[in-house]
Amino acid sequence: MPSVVFVCVANSFRSQMAEALAKSMAGKDWDIWSAGSSPGGRLHPLAIELMREAGLSLEGHYSKGLAELPQRRWDYVVTMGCGDACPMLPAAHRLDWDLPDPATLGPEGARKIRDQLTTLVRGLVDAAA
Repeated sequence: MPSVVFVCVANSFRSQMAEALAKSMAGKDWDIWSAGSSPGGRLHPLAIELMREAGLSLEGHYSKGLAELPQRRWDYVVTMGCGDACPMLPAAHRLDWDLPDPATLGPEGARKIRDQLTTLVRGLVDAAA
């Protein structure tokens, strides 16, 4: 079963959306997580709204830190815009998706990030299949 963890700074927006998208695309065939290098403690309300627009729910998701991840070697570690704050988790493959923080972009800009994430996650799932 392939494993992936999506990491951003607060684990409140980008990585949460990527986790939900991956779970919707890969289903139970993958072990999918997200975390933040400095978790914000809550999900961003706009992330919840944007995923609802896409037909996905972030219910049950919560902002979590790296210490809450299973200790393992990941197949994929995907970092998103956390620069030097991104961790060096053990992984077979590392990807850096240089995406701006959608919380700073307003609803239309954040929608574009969600749509970029949809394309990137689809590419990852398809490539690993």
